[in-house]
Amino acid sequence: MEIKDLVRTWFRKWETGDFQNIPISENFRHTSPFGTIEGKKEYLKLVEANKDKFLGHRFVIHDEIYGQDKACVRYTAIHGDTSYEVSEWYFPERGLIGEIIAHFNIATEIPANRKLTTS
Repeated sequence: MEIKDLVRTWFRKWETGDFQNIPISENFRHTSPFGTIEGKKEYLKLVEANKDKFLGHRFVIHDEIYGQDKACVRYTAIHGDTSYEVSEWYFPERGLIGEIIAHFNIATEIPANRKLTTS
């Protein structure tokens, strides 16, 4: 699958809540202002424990840049009455997304209802 198809599938899966089938590799790595998560199992475990924070988003895509071995998407993520601006870099790995580096603004103090739990 080409990087453009992977990225579009990524967004579609999140919008439909089908996070168990996002196109990520076993060695997936996700880096954001919240930290770095290593491995598909750990990432899906974190999402499962925090469904209320991960699911239910709507995305408004503003810009997409696609290359042979990377992509960048700038979008607004909307969740209820909260929205934030995001830019993410996607790096493929053997036909799946191997790494995402996400950049977005977060408040100095993350509101209690948006903090992630580890169990």
